[in-house]
Amino acid sequence: MRFLGSFLVFLCGKFGNSGQLRTVTEANHQLGEVERLIAPSVEAMGFRLVQLSLTGDPDGGGRQPTLQVLAEPLADDEMNVDMCAELSRAISAILDVEDPISTGYLLEVSSPGVDRPLVSMEDFERYAGYQARIEAANPINERRRFVGRLLGISDALVNISVTDSDESVKEFAIPFDAIARAKLVLTDELIRQTLKKRKN
Repeated sequence: MRFLGSFLVFLCGKFGNSGQLRTVTEANHQLGEVERLIAPSVEAMGFRLVQLSLTGDPDGGGRQPTLQVLAEPLADDEMNVDMCAELSRAISAILDVEDPISTGYLLEVSSPGVDRPLVSMEDFERYAGYQARIEAANPINERRRFVGRLLGISDALVNISVTDSDESVKEFAIPFDAIARAKLVLTDELIRQTLKKRKN
């Protein structure tokens, strides 16, 4: 286990399987299988599955592939080392039996951190009022990147208020399905609220 900023990380090895992840499509398919296999158990244990990712070089020329699992307690408690270890053991047991990934990899189970990714409409509603960075898959109103204060959601649209360099404030309604990636911006306000929550 090691600390990475605001993350709690628990690592374990998965060896064997000399196959390789040949394409992005194959990797995405395998991630879908992993989610299908582990999501029911993760939720039954009292956790919310936030995000899955598979990184590294499957051809062996660089960093070993790592399956990263971001999760958090359903009760909005603080994620701790014991929780990460418990989840890691449970997930590892499932994947060892089902074997959905065709190459050796490291399993990394961690909290999403303070500046967490935003991956569901519930996330955008839950963190309304906080600063976020959103990247759209395609240009919307001639821009793809939006940094500003979240205003919640309406009709599958993520609303955000952006202050441009000329101090003008513009509001955008971004279709949820058009968002490629999004995360909270680490601000003093977010840190204060997180610390306050942990004390309660």
